[in-house]
Amino acid sequence: MELKGYKVLAFVDEDFEDLEMWYPVLRLREAGAEVHLVGQAANQVFHGKYGVPLTSEYAFADVKSSDYIGLYVPGGWAPDKLRRYADVLRLTREFHEVAKPIAHICHGGWVLASAKICAGYTMTSTPGIKDDLEHAGATWVDEEVVVDRNIVSGRRPPDLPAFMREFIRVLDAYKTKN
Repeated sequence: MELKGYKVLAFVDEDFEDLEMWYPVLRLREAGAEVHLVGQAANQVFHGKYGVPLTSEYAFADVKSSDYIGLYVPGGWAPDKLRRYADVLRLTREFHEVAKPIAHICHGGWVLASAKICAGYTMTSTPGIKDDLEHAGATWVDEEVVVDRNIVSGRRPPDLPAFMREFIRVLDAYKTKN
C-alpha cells in the first residue's frame, strides 16, 4: 500500500509513549506518507516517557484537518494533556465528521472520549482507560487492534505491528475511495 503524496497529522505533547509515537511515524513514512508532528506550538521540543526528544513542526491552531488524510493519537501520558486543548478536540471532531481515518493506541482514546466521538463504536485501549471509553459510549474489547468504520484502536506497544497494518490499510482504503 502506497501513501505517497498523502499527509497524516500526529498529535504530540510531553510524556508520549516513545514506541507508540516513533514506530507509527516511521512506519507511515515508510509507506510514503508525509507525517506532520503537531503540538501546542511549532518548533517545541517534547520528550517521551523514556526521554526521547521530538520537535513539533506545527501548532494545533495552525493546521487544517482538510489538509490531511488521517489523524494519529499516540499513547503515554500525552493524551491526558492533549485532550485539554480546544484545538485538539476541534481537529479530532473535524476528522471524524467527514469519516477520515483516526488511529489511537493505549491512552490515546482519552482524546477521542473528550472529543465526544466514541458513542456507538467498538474500541480497544490499555485496560486502564476501559471505563473512560465505556463512559464515552464505546463498547470496549480486549484485542490487539480494532477497526470500526473510520477508527482504528490498539492496546499497547506489542500490538504495534497489527495496529499499523490496519491503520495503513484503512488510510489506503480512504485514499482509494476519495
